[in-house]
Amino acid sequence: MRALVPVKRVVDYNVKVRVKSDGTGVDIANVKMSMNPFDEIAIEEAVRLKEKGVVTEVVAVSCGVTACQETLRTAMAIGADRAVLVESAEELQPLAVAKLLAAVVRKETPQIVILGKQAIDDDCNQTGQMLAALLGWPQATFASKVELTADGAQVTREIDGGLETLALQLPCVVTTDLRLNEPRYVTLPNIMKAKKKPLEVVTPDALGVDARPRLTTVKVSEPPKRGAGIKVPDVASLVDKLRNEAKVI
Repeated sequence: MRALVPVKRVVDYNVKVRVKSDGTGVDIANVKMSMNPFDEIAIEEAVRLKEKGVVTEVVAVSCGVTACQETLRTAMAIGADRAVLVESAEELQPLAVAKLLAAVVRKETPQIVILGKQAIDDDCNQTGQMLAALLGWPQATFASKVELTADGAQVTREIDGGLETLALQLPCVVTTDLRLNEPRYVTLPNIMKAKKKPLEVVTPDALGVDARPRLTTVKVSEPPKRGAGIKVPDVASLVDKLRNEAKVI
């Protein structure tokens, strides 16, 4: 059984994001980049399934600029067997990424696609669902537990009322939540081994996909600064402010 794991290169979660002065986007010049945390959970889960003997090969795939090869090398250091980079200098929006991944899926023929539920840069939470729709595959989102058998998968997912368990036929698409696992620490020997693992580079044109953006960003701005808190003398004053100023009751 082959598992395909899409990973995205994003601004590191520890970095304070700065908006460009012209409001056209986020400034990523000289900013530390890393793998999207939800995708790191996805690659860890695929590697664990391989260690259990359920999955035989883990293939990491990324869409974006040449520097995404670093992210793929990290995925291979975690345990992926090989990687595919769909190289493009275009701004890749969720629909374009889903179409590119669908083309890679048809080429690689995996039995399961595991990816993060969302990326921490745009927070769209769309790619996994769009991919499942394009492929016509069953999907399970926000997975907190994944169990695979020879002919299907059982996925426990988090919902507002608690937990829900879904039974899916293979092939399927699964998106990961934070509580699925804790990714392992990447050791230096594994980083060195990852440099020797195969990494294939393809283009959207070679996959027959039009990856041009369909949406236009009008403006990007920072959220307003939070005002200072105030103290109230008693409960009656608190209730008055909540009702008449904050208008939350």
